[in-house]
Amino acid sequence: QVQLVESGGGLVQPGGSLRLSCAASGIIFSRFVMGWYRQGPGKQRELVADITSGGSTNYAGSVKGRFTISRDNTKNTVYLQMNSLKPEDTAVYYCNAYLRTDRPTKEYDYWGQGTQVTVSS
Repeated sequence: QVQLVESGGGLVQPGGSLRLSCAASGIIFSRFVMGWYRQGPGKQRELVADITSGGSTNYAGSVKGRFTISRDNTKNTVYLQMNSLKPEDTAVYYCNAYLRTDRPTKEYDYWGQGTQVTVSS
């Protein structure tokens, strides 16, 4: 059974920092692309950042320079360090694990339950 369990969300003032964690079980973690997505009030879910099995990272333009994604394959955990938070970062943040295999072609796509981040004074 695959589980992705996020933690670290909460209420923070503008300019503050939070660190999200996502602990994975039931998958070969090191093989998966791990990502953080978010869905703000009245908005569609969007990619925040992802990190490949080899450690390459990708960020949404709105968070580049403020957020850092990292992974620890020994702990089956992916992190999102969020600095200089803005009210527009307020959203539910979701952890995602994705893997596409060839021969046979198959996709594995798993989601956590989400953690609320609220940036407000």
